[in-house]
Amino acid sequence: MKTIDINIDASAINPVYLPFLDCKKRYLVLYGGAGSGKSYFIAQRIIIKLLSSGMTNLLCVRAVGNTHRDSTFALLRQIISAWEINELFTVNLSELRIVCRYTQNSVIFKGLDDAEKLKSLTFAKGDLTDIWIEEASEINESDFNQLDVRLRGRGEKQIVLSFNPVDVNHWLKKRFFDRRDENAAILHTTYKDNVFLDGAYSQILESYKDTDRYYYDVYCLGQWGVYGKTVFDAGKVQDRINNVSEPGTRYIFENGKPLAADDGYIIFYEKPLPGVPYVIGADTAGEGSDFFAAHVIDNVTGRQAAVLHKAGLDESVFAYQLYCLGKYYNEALIGAEANFSTYPIKKLEEWGYENQYVRESEDTFTHSVKKSFGFRTTALTRPLIIAGLVDIVRESPELINDKATLEEMLTFVRNEKGRPEAMSGAHDDLVMSLAITYYIRGQQKTAPEPVRAEKACWDATMYEDYYAASDADREYLIKKWGNPFEED
Repeated sequence: MKTIDINIDASAINPVYLPFLDCKKRYLVLYGGAGSGKSYFIAQRIIIKLLSSGMTNLLCVRAVGNTHRDSTFALLRQIISAWEINELFTVNLSELRIVCRYTQNSVIFKGLDDAEKLKSLTFAKGDLTDIWIEEASEINESDFNQLDVRLRGRGEKQIVLSFNPVDVNHWLKKRFFDRRDENAAILHTTYKDNVFLDGAYSQILESYKDTDRYYYDVYCLGQWGVYGKTVFDAGKVQDRINNVSEPGTRYIFENGKPLAADDGYIIFYEKPLPGVPYVIGADTAGEGSDFFAAHVIDNVTGRQAAVLHKAGLDESVFAYQLYCLGKYYNEALIGAEANFSTYPIKKLEEWGYENQYVRESEDTFTHSVKKSFGFRTTALTRPLIIAGLVDIVRESPELINDKATLEEMLTFVRNEKGRPEAMSGAHDDLVMSLAITYYIRGQQKTAPEPVRAEKACWDATMYEDYYAASDADREYLIKKWGNPFEED
């Protein structure tokens, strides 16, 4: 990049940002925690581009226009002064416009609260070439799309976005992180990357590690968080997110066997162990949701062993995958939610799957106890299963291995009436199906089946244990040592 012959030392720029100084991608996404220096670097980069012989007309955007004066506008003026190049720029305080006298390149500062004025933007030379969206998490996706459309025409065009990722359900995450865009360059930074950060401020940020771990992870380390009060311990959830691995191969069941598939929607975290009892809780796509979800847990350790999560499945396909999961995991106990559809439950019964969760209810006519397959979420059971999962997260977050489930927990908040639910725009399928899974585990065995070896030679002590045992324990001993009363 050619510039005016002035003394701008590269050491004035944080080393972590230097590789992005001449980035040509359509989108440059700089996000992270407080004190990372990302906005300062962007302002430095703008000054360098304004001094470039190439045409640069930049629009600096924030959600509210009057916030520029004490933030982005002040930041550019500060850098111009620090580099002692004031004579090269005309600064218009009333219009919030900065123009390079040498190149006629300029930058204008506007807010999305007065969108009409954005339609009439004009520059002394040429068209709009660059946009900087500061605090991009404060704007709507529709506003971003409008800005993206404005940036058209020949030549290099670029939008720079800077923000703190405080909301895991934000459109920015879905747009640039959940699906990778080859036209985007992304950099995550924290205060630890800022070599110019004041030591006292750094110590303040560090102190939150012990006093408010969630604040430290989200606002200091720039991890994805959530607005509002989460139902689950957000700090522990975030800690676990930081320590789980990204899911690898995905699978579907065909002919009863798991097959790797690019469009697979089942993730295995632990393969089934012989004799180990497993539990599967499932949430069918019902009212307010288009996702099918199911979890498998090891009922001995409580660890999450597998996850199924898919939108738009046919119910028969979901039922078959559920059936295969149960078979694969040692005839696992399956508890499918029965609120919106009993089709998967009926198909499991039709296919001869015997180990389904049985709920009890009182017949309103005879007042006798009625037993039915499947789990029903009601005003009484919903708080119970959520409370149970809250305890799991608080006491044993290491049991949960699925990142998508953990991220969904961060968007599971209390509404204005105190009811736990997914925040607007988010889903709760993974949360509710996992809550069901842990709740129903009491109907499954809690110890592995003994691996039956060759028939043992029974001695007096073994016979003594057998005759002193209950019927259930006698059955266990026979499985363990073989039946001494059967002829070989």
